[in-house]
Amino acid sequence: MNFTVLTLFPKLVDSFFEHGMISRGIEKNLITGHCINIRDFSCDRHNTVDDRPYGGGSGMVMKPEPLQAAILAAKKKAPESLVVLMTPQGNRFNQEKAFELAWRNKGLIFVCGRYEGIDERIATTLVDEEISIGDYVMTGGELASMVIIDSIARLIPGVLGSSESAKSDSFIDDRLEYAQYTRPEEFEGLKVPEVLLSGNHEKIRLWRKESSLKRTFLKRVDLLHKSRLNAEEKKIFKRWSQELETFVRE
Repeated sequence: MNFTVLTLFPKLVDSFFEHGMISRGIEKNLITGHCINIRDFSCDRHNTVDDRPYGGGSGMVMKPEPLQAAILAAKKKAPESLVVLMTPQGNRFNQEKAFELAWRNKGLIFVCGRYEGIDERIATTLVDEEISIGDYVMTGGELASMVIIDSIARLIPGVLGSSESAKSDSFIDDRLEYAQYTRPEEFEGLKVPEVLLSGNHEKIRLWRKESSLKRTFLKRVDLLHKSRLNAEEKKIFKRWSQELETFVRE
């Protein structure tokens, strides 16, 4: 998977590519990460990349000429890449979208806007998809693009240290991840659940299933409406219902 970020602040994104999981994925040649400085494609000696909006109003708008040249340069290096504009007006990013982008594309080119946004003619002619990471406004698209790259990269086989890690993540199958514990066995009077120390893999699996379901029900019940309960989950809910009924009667 090829990741290319078009930005006015390449050092910000370069640092992201040089650390942690992303860096290891690049070293293993499982992913690539590149930055293109939009300012390098400006048309004057002052490296101008923005101008006043037609019709008046506050702020500045990113000019179309440098953006067009930068996008075309990125497409030349990675012609099969999808061009993505980071904008609060885009489709909401989620885990399902992460899977879609990871498996349907060989590369992604992120256009990171600044100021009041980019010239609409670029958005309508050169951008394949607009994506938002939430209903709020940020100073630029760089952080949003890094969020998406991080989410997608961990789905690429071999990028994570364990192939099982991504499979148990939150939002897989519309369920939150089960509770996690590590050493020491007791901390501030709180002990690790005994089942996790038992070595019984089936009991541990069932405990994690119930922990995941409990977290989803208490924190994100909306996720349970997105997919049907399987037989094992129905059995757990039935037991909970019986336990609650007994508790109420008492």
